[in-house]
Amino acid sequence: MTTQKPLKRVLVPIGGNEADAIALRFACDAARKSSAQVFVIYVIEVQRSLPLDAELVPEAQKGEDILARAGDVSRDLDYQLESELLQAREVGPAIVDEAINRGADLIVMGLPYKRRFGEFTIGNTVPYVLKNAPTPVWVFRTPQDYGGDL
Repeated sequence: MTTQKPLKRVLVPIGGNEADAIALRFACDAARKSSAQVFVIYVIEVQRSLPLDAELVPEAQKGEDILARAGDVSRDLDYQLESELLQAREVGPAIVDEAINRGADLIVMGLPYKRRFGEFTIGNTVPYVLKNAPTPVWVFRTPQDYGGDL
């Protein structure tokens, strides 16, 4: 049996959906056990027709609001976190790159229950992270009728 090393850094990518608060709560709970740092990121997806460093004011304001709500959740849990707003061409690679750059030991993601063409779908980001992350990934999917919000 392999012993698990203690967590030092936990990365929580959020997107402003109802699953974010669940993921953040689990991340803070896991991090508390080993006094790990929790990093929350919001990624603005920049269209290829724009420069990567384009000033996207409405998107940035939305991201800042979502990160502020994540800060409120962490304060309710009495856990300090660090947050950052990122811009990237695609969300999945940005999450994996951030996990590598920060030396994350764990990625915790929330997945809202979504349907596309009548079928449950997980989109593109979660599969990309699961396939390419250098760390364990916890994914929390909300139930179909979940009405919570971050």
